[in-house]
Amino acid sequence: MTTPLNARRWINWGGNQQAIAADVLTPGTVDEVAAHVKDASGNGRKVKAVGSGHSFTAIAVANDQRMVLHRLNELISVDGDLVTVQAGMPLAKLNALLAEHGLAMPNLGDIDQQTVAGAISTGTHGTGEKHCTLASCVEAVTLVTGSGEVLTAGKDDEIFPATRIGLGALGVLVEVTLRCVPAFTLLADERPMALADVLAGLEEWIPSNDHVEFYWYPYTDRAQLKRNNRVAEHDRPLSPFRGWLDDEFLSNTLWEGVCRLGKAVPAAVPTIQSVAARALTARTYTERSDRVFCTPRRVRFTEMEYEVPRAALPEVLAALPKIIDGLPFRVQFPVEVRFTGPDDVWLSHGYGRESAYIAIHQYSGVDYEPYFRAMEAVCQPLGGRPHWGKLHYRTAEDLRPVYPKFDDFLAVRNRLDPARVFANDYLDRVLGA
Repeated sequence: MTTPLNARRWINWGGNQQAIAADVLTPGTVDEVAAHVKDASGNGRKVKAVGSGHSFTAIAVANDQRMVLHRLNELISVDGDLVTVQAGMPLAKLNALLAEHGLAMPNLGDIDQQTVAGAISTGTHGTGEKHCTLASCVEAVTLVTGSGEVLTAGKDDEIFPATRIGLGALGVLVEVTLRCVPAFTLLADERPMALADVLAGLEEWIPSNDHVEFYWYPYTDRAQLKRNNRVAEHDRPLSPFRGWLDDEFLSNTLWEGVCRLGKAVPAAVPTIQSVAARALTARTYTERSDRVFCTPRRVRFTEMEYEVPRAALPEVLAALPKIIDGLPFRVQFPVEVRFTGPDDVWLSHGYGRESAYIAIHQYSGVDYEPYFRAMEAVCQPLGGRPHWGKLHYRTAEDLRPVYPKFDDFLAVRNRLDPARVFANDYLDRVLGA
C-alpha cells in the first residue's frame, strides 16, 4: 500500500507505523521550507519531514505538520567527485544520475527507495570492512534549523559530525554534498553453504573481499554467503531469465506466497525455511555496482537491526536459535549479517569500532515483539547500538553510555532546535524530552 504524498493519513512501508497529520506541507524550494518552519516556530507548532517511509521506528511519525520533500529531488551540481543534490531525491534516482556522470556511491544498502535525507539521517549502511554508513560520504549539508534559518555545514564546522546522522532532530535537510567515486563494476558471488562453514571462513573473507554478508535460515543449519568485489570488466552479465527468476519470481512473487502460507499455517514454517535455504542456487555475475548492492524488495516486513562490536557476533549468533525455538510463533524471514569499519559520525551505530550488524525480520502482520525484545536483551549488554530506522525499545538513558558523543549531539540540538519544532514521541524517547 502506498500512501498518497498529500494525504493526511500516512502509513510507513512496513505497515507498522501510521499517523494523521493536521496539515501536509509540500514545499518546492528551500525558501518555502524555511518559511514553513519559521511559521511553525512562531506559532508553537511541530514540523516533521518525511521521506519514503522505509523506517520501521516512529521516527517519521507526524501528528501536527508533515513535510514531504518529494519536489526537492533535483541534481544541483557535479564538481569532480563531489555531487550536490536536493535531499528529497530517492537513492534510485541518485544512482542513475551518478552513472550518467561516470560516478557511483562507494557503498550502498540493499534497498534504493529511501530518500537521500532519510538514508543519511537514520544511518543507512551497506557491508564491507573498508566502509561504514552512507553518512560517511557526506561532505556538506544544508538544513533549515528550528528558527527557519538556512544553514550550511561542512567538514570544518564544529556541528558537522552531528548533522550527518541527525535523526531529523536538528533541522530539515534540503541539500547534501556527497563524495562519490568513479563508476565501478562488481563481481557478485552468491552461494548456499552450511552455516558452520560460513562462520569458519569469516575471518578470512571479511578482509579479503570488498563486501561480505550472509543470511541464516532459522530452523536450519544453512546460510547464503554473498561476496562482492570490484573488477575491471563487465564480462559475466546475468542472463535476463536468471535475473528474473532469482530477484523477481523467487525473492518476491513466490516469497510473498510462501510468507502468506507460513502466516496461515505456522507449523509449516520450518519446512518452508528448509526448502527456501536450498531454492536459491549459486550464481556468479558482473554488473554495475548499484545494481548489485540494491535489489527489489516487495514483500513487506518489520525489522530490527543491531550493531555490535564484531568480536561479539558469535555470542549473538549462538543465542538466536535458542530465542527462535522458544518463541510462541514461527520466524519466517532469514537473519541478515553484515560488517563495516569504524565511523566518525557522532550518532553512527559504528562510531569508533569494527562492527557486525544483525538484522531480524518478520512478515508484515505477524507478531514480532517477543522476538525483537529477546534479541535486544542479548545485544544491549554487549554494547549493542540499535539502527535508528529499525524497531527497538531503547531510551536516551540507556543509549547515552554507548554513544561517546551523545551529549555533544544534544548540545547541537539545543543550538539548532531549542524550541523542539522537529520533535516527536520517538525523538523524545531516544534523545530525551
